[in-house]
Amino acid sequence: MAVMGKKKKKTVGAISTASLPDIVFMILFFFMVSTTMREVEMMVELTGKDLPKASEIKKLEKKSLVSYIYIGKPMKKYESQYGTEPRIQLNSQFAELSDIQGFILDERQKRDESEVPFMTTSLKVHTKTQMGIISDVKQKLREASALKINYSARDDNN
Repeated sequence: MAVMGKKKKKTVGAISTASLPDIVFMILFFFMVSTTMREVEMMVELTGKDLPKASEIKKLEKKSLVSYIYIGKPMKKYESQYGTEPRIQLNSQFAELSDIQGFILDERQKRDESEVPFMTTSLKVHTKTQMGIISDVKQKLREASALKINYSARDDNN
């Protein structure tokens, strides 16, 4: 008669965690490289839905050559100081019309001389902003010889 012995249970080996730190650092490095930091603190109420609609939209090719001018109503935390009328924001501060020429000159000085002809000024304007302030800004840009102007808009199809 054959003797049947007890079968030993097979155990699965432990998962090696030796490569875990490498994987964590690769993921961390990926996010550090691919993430962009916001350079400008928004002081006016301006989100994607606040931009005017457009049916024909073209993306800017070199965003590094774009200077942004934001126009809209100040955010709630700035209303007590600046009121509720639309204001002009250059970089991270409110400005007056007279500051636009200096802003354009500063932006030109930051760039290489060969890049200056390709610079674009982008106007990001709240939909409910009156056309008068936009016309005044355009006039100041014309005086500063910033003739390449882009109007930021949202896609009408979305």
